[in-house]
Amino acid sequence: MVEFFTQTNTGIVLLTLGQCLLVLIPLLISLAFLMYADRKIWAAVQMRKGPNIVGPFGLLQSFADFLKYIVKEIVVPAGADKAVFFLAPMISFVLAVVAWSVIPFNDGWVLSDINVAILFVFAVSSLEVYGVIMGGWASNSKYPFLGSLRSAAQMISYEVSLGLIIIGVIISTGSMNFGAIVAAQDTGAGIFGWYWVAHFPMLFLFFISALAETNRPPFDLPEAESELVAGYQVEYSSTPFLLFMIGELMAVVLMCALVSLLFLGGWLSPVGFLPDGIFWMVIKMAACFFVFSMVKAITPRYRYDQLMRIGWKVFLPMSLAWVVLVSFLAKFEVAGSMWARWTLGG
Repeated sequence: MVEFFTQTNTGIVLLTLGQCLLVLIPLLISLAFLMYADRKIWAAVQMRKGPNIVGPFGLLQSFADFLKYIVKEIVVPAGADKAVFFLAPMISFVLAVVAWSVIPFNDGWVLSDINVAILFVFAVSSLEVYGVIMGGWASNSKYPFLGSLRSAAQMISYEVSLGLIIIGVIISTGSMNFGAIVAAQDTGAGIFGWYWVAHFPMLFLFFISALAETNRPPFDLPEAESELVAGYQVEYSSTPFLLFMIGELMAVVLMCALVSLLFLGGWLSPVGFLPDGIFWMVIKMAACFFVFSMVKAITPRYRYDQLMRIGWKVFLPMSLAWVVLVSFLAKFEVAGSMWARWTLGG
């Protein structure tokens, strides 16, 4: 049986398909409950109940919404480019899923353990902007088109800051492999050995940039401006709209995973006497998502010019200066191996 799955083409295909489903199915199910948690947190801040009817405590509300999107009629605007119109949400969904192929959940628990995993994630996430642009253009309406241009400019702007922040982590680790980055944070000091200490200022910049990259409040300008109605997806309904929504939420969870892996030790235990494992990875991702939701509930929305000014005039210079600083700290091994952990990370 083992030889069938390791030495035959059919067995390898089936094994790979099973591994993909093992990641995809729990991820999609978790999205339903994360959406429920997002709505409940927002409701609690506003002192209201939130979803509480469908299922115990409203736990099945997300599944009811999913069923509603599936059975609703798909409305295509007259004059829209139908091929591109339907291709856009598929691109957003598929690329959001593909990025998870290099995200480890535990030591060795990853579909593709490649040495350029960070580069792969950035390559895939940068392509997601095409789904947004195609969706706005194919709708044959000026409002979605304006929304798609704004969203594209926003995503591209904050990708620059995200990339520079991650370069600092790469310099410290000497590797672009997520497993090596987590291993480099295993210093024996528990929570105080993680990169949130060595790269403390960049944790906040990374988190805020992730909010803007995923169009989350208070940076949800592309889909919340009053003059844009609902941004690039205003003409979408039913299943195509659902694909956009799933792709966006999956990108948010991906950012939570990146924060956990890059700064919070991934699956490492915060204290030495407790074992490492996937449990810690899930806890850290859930905590990051909780902060995402709280920011959505308590912060006012930025104007678009403020959003772009922060990205180019504040975050870009700060992240670039941090790369230069970390380069010197790692080169001269200031504070020992605080910023130079090549031996730890492999």
